[in-house]
Parts: sequence; structure tokens; C-alpha cells
Amino acid sequence: MAMGRPRAFNIDEAVEQALQVFLSKGYEGASLADLTQAMGINPPSLYSAFGSKEGLFRKALERYAGERGACLSEALAQPTARAVVEHLLRAVAGLQTGAHRPQGCLLVQGALVCGDAAQPIREELSSRREASRRALQARLERAKKEGDLPRDANPAALALFVSILIQGMAVHASAGTRREELHQAVDVALLAWETKSRPR
Repeated sequence: MAMGRPRAFNIDEAVEQALQVFLSKGYEGASLADLTQAMGINPPSLYSAFGSKEGLFRKALERYAGERGACLSEALAQPTARAVVEHLLRAVAGLQTGAHRPQGCLLVQGALVCGDAAQPIREELSSRREASRRALQARLERAKKEGDLPRDANPAALALFVSILIQGMAVHASAGTRREELHQAVDVALLAWETKSRPR
């Protein structure tokens, strides 16, 4: 009797399920058993479709980065530096506390407790976080040239400040901090922003 073909699976749905596991457990914390169970497939199917656990993570990362990139693009398009920062922080608060996925940020949680074997993953996530920071810095430098920020403003320091806030929000979101609480923290951060960025 001829053996039937392995059951086909929806790649897009499988990647979404894997993304949720990686968000919850990080890269190294997510075992093959965790991933295959969540995706509803067996290990050979995983390797056939994605090549490796790292290949699967990169697919999940691309999916997540696409959503995050859209959020950043919308923020950078705002008319003022303050509007850029507020839009970004509030959008991130929403993304990190969405009901359809584990809370937090893959660019932060994915690299936590990574050993030497996962160094390429750690470097990839760090590179993506840095790219976002540089994009924000470039937007703030433009704001300074346009007079939207004071002449003594430091766009690099302001962009780093926002990046640190975003990463801190991710850690707190993963620990169960509610969206409303993150928005309260954003309110405080915007007051601090005003003291450093108000045109004089």
C-alpha cells in the first residue's frame, strides 16, 4: 500500500503560531516540541518548510518586523517631533499588550538568555533595534533643522531615550503590565520630553 503524502499545512498560520511561542519563550527558550505542537506539524515538516529552528525564527521575525515597521513609518510621518514620539510610544504600548499574542516585544524578548550558539540571532535583533533608533534620530535631526526642536537639542540622546523607553515597556508588558499603565508611563515620559525638546 502506498503511503499518503504528509498533511499540508498553512505556512502563514504556522509562522504566526511560531511567533507566539517565540514571543512567550524567547529564541532559545522555545523548544522544537513547543514549536511543532503550536504549529500542528511534526519536526520533519518544520525542517522541510523552514530548514531549521533559526530559519523559522527568521520567518517569524520578518512577520513581526513588518508590523513594527508599519508602526514606525506611521510615527515618523507625523508633523512634529513631539507627535512622532507620542504616536510611536502609544502605538508600541498597543502592540506590546495586544490580546491576540503574548505581551512584550520579540526584538527584546527574543534575545533574552541567548547562549553562544544563538549569537547570530542576538546580533540580528540588536541590528533591527538599532536601525529603528537611527531612523528616529534622523527624523529628529530633521526636526531640529526645521526649528521644531531647539538649536541645543541632542537628537541622538532623544532617540536613545525613546528607544530605552520602548525596551523598558516591552519588559514590563511581558511581566503583565496593563496597556493603561503603559499609557500612564507614556504621559510621564512626554512631560520629560517637553523639558528637553521645547523650542526656546
